Amino acid sequence: MNSLKINHHIFRFILLVLLFSASAKAQIQKVEPPFWYAGMKNPELQIMFYGKNIAQYEASVSNNVAIKNVEKTENPNYLFVTIDTQNLKASELVFSFKNKNKVAFTQKYALKERRANSADRKSYDASDMIYLIMPDRFANGNPKNDSDASLTEKGNRQDPSGRHGGDIEGIIKNLDYISSLGATTIWSTPLCEDNDKQHSYHTYGQSDVYKIDPRYGTNDDYARLSAEMHKKNMKLVMDYVTNHWGITHWMMKDIPTKTWFNQFETFTQTHHRREVITDIHASKIDQEVCVDGWFVPSMPDLNLRNPLVAKYLTQNAIWWIEFANLDGFRVDTYNYSDQTAMANWAKSITNEYPNFNIVGEIWMHNQANLAYWQKDSKIGAIENYNSNLPSVMDFTLQSQVTSAFNEDEPSWDNGLIKFYNNFAMDYLYPNTNNILVFAENHDTDRMNDKFKYDLPKYKLAMTLLATVRGIPQLYYGSEIGMGGDKSKGDADIRQDFPGGWAGDKNNALTAAERTAEQAKYFDFTSKLFNWRKSNEAVHFGKMTHYIPENNTYVYFRYTDAKTVMVVFNNNAKEQVVKTNRFKENIKNFKSGKDVITGKTFDLSSEIKLEPKSAVVLELE
Repeated sequence: MNSLKINHHIFRFILLVLLFSASAKAQIQKVEPPFWYAGMKNPELQIMFYGKNIAQYEASVSNNVAIKNVEKTENPNYLFVTIDTQNLKASELVFSFKNKNKVAFTQKYALKERRANSADRKSYDASDMIYLIMPDRFANGNPKNDSDASLTEKGNRQDPSGRHGGDIEGIIKNLDYISSLGATTIWSTPLCEDNDKQHSYHTYGQSDVYKIDPRYGTNDDYARLSAEMHKKNMKLVMDYVTNHWGITHWMMKDIPTKTWFNQFETFTQTHHRREVITDIHASKIDQEVCVDGWFVPSMPDLNLRNPLVAKYLTQNAIWWIEFANLDGFRVDTYNYSDQTAMANWAKSITNEYPNFNIVGEIWMHNQANLAYWQKDSKIGAIENYNSNLPSVMDFTLQSQVTSAFNEDEPSWDNGLIKFYNNFAMDYLYPNTNNILVFAENHDTDRMNDKFKYDLPKYKLAMTLLATVRGIPQLYYGSEIGMGGDKSKGDADIRQDFPGGWAGDKNNALTAAERTAEQAKYFDFTSKLFNWRKSNEAVHFGKMTHYIPENNTYVYFRYTDAKTVMVVFNNNAKEQVVKTNRFKENIKNFKSGKDVITGKTFDLSSEIKLEPKSAVVLELE
């Protein structure tokens, strides 16, 4: 009899525990950030708890941790709890949620140990070459994750705009290929979950910013990519999006507060005229539509003026840096968001990581507009503004690469004078070494198509990017002659890398299987950028250039210890360049050795250049 009573009590106890656990599980559906790290410079941590009517509960936390603030919104399903982690060691905290002074449920929360010297991590700089990958189109390392039951769009390589199956594993398996190219850094377009019904492969319409898209892999796979890259002394740059999420983001189903996203009475799309941000004559409505208008109908515009949103995005960025041991950010649509909020966001990141580099996409074609957005800009200071953004993308140079090298006949404003005029405006930038230089990316025309697959023109473009000031970036596949016509749609400039999929007829990822033409592109690119790895003159040296004559252009990159002379001939005919004009930089050097061919050039009188060619000479 007694044993039956005991068993009955045990049964009731177990049932209560199960009911309690189920209640707690149902109550809290999401916790973000999902965990945090001890020892951050900013000890303030805001945790978002999401669950049915969670705002009716009173929160407390174990370990004598101080709750600095609890914020509720008009949506009772959210509770934002700010705690002070000052002097807390890595440990497990327990949050208790009370109703009428009784604990209704609890939630464990981990503070984890940071990596040694995490705050002092070294980021990418002008000594690096960045390889830009669209992961869905690069290599399919794990065909089992091409589709995922929880996500709408399934793998379909036959659809040019569909999911093709490239993934994180495909990048990991081809790190040696990327390294052999001379690349030291990988920038991948976004990898977080994008549950759009179609065109989700570009992943800029993210539906969960704490979760890697399962069709790419897992969060742990992303951390493993970073670890494998670091073993090879390579760096990983995350493509971060502050301006918008995707229409299928989980918060869109239950918005935390009506001011979380920018909304108008009727749908309003940005006009993309970002000049209005700095225009002293601009109307308020033009500025409002620029910043608050949605990028496209499927991308809700985030309101960073809301402190909850700003804090959420700041912590999310820092969480990824710590979790995946990142080496830098590229930030999409940087100046589409409120400029003060973005300055604060960038400052929060670099306060935690003083050496961390962030390059912003400022898609404008005027040097003053670009320079305004770089940290410590004197142009920005005119309006008492400092973006705190370390780096910008040189779109003025990008637009000229594919035009200038197509202009064989020199004129006052055509041909190589475009490059001279571009660099002549460098006085506007506070830090010319920290500018991203590129000929193309996933949003632009592909240069090989613009060059009509003319290898000499490709070589000219690569020579320029490898030797001018800034951080060179190469778009995947260009190094084997890949192209694409943007007028046919974005999918055409984002084609699959040949050999990235089992069964591809051509595998350009291995030297033995490249075509003769692919090998010509690759071998030149590899030799040039592997040489660049160890040449400090083109990393951080000064630059002196000379006004182009007869569509030839000469400039020098130099330090006290080394001088590099770069000579371009953009003509369709051979040119003879007299050297006496360059004595200021040639000084007492007698000859120069071309880094590609190994040929030695006598500098005493003249240099002969073949049509559409360039030489990069290390002076001796």
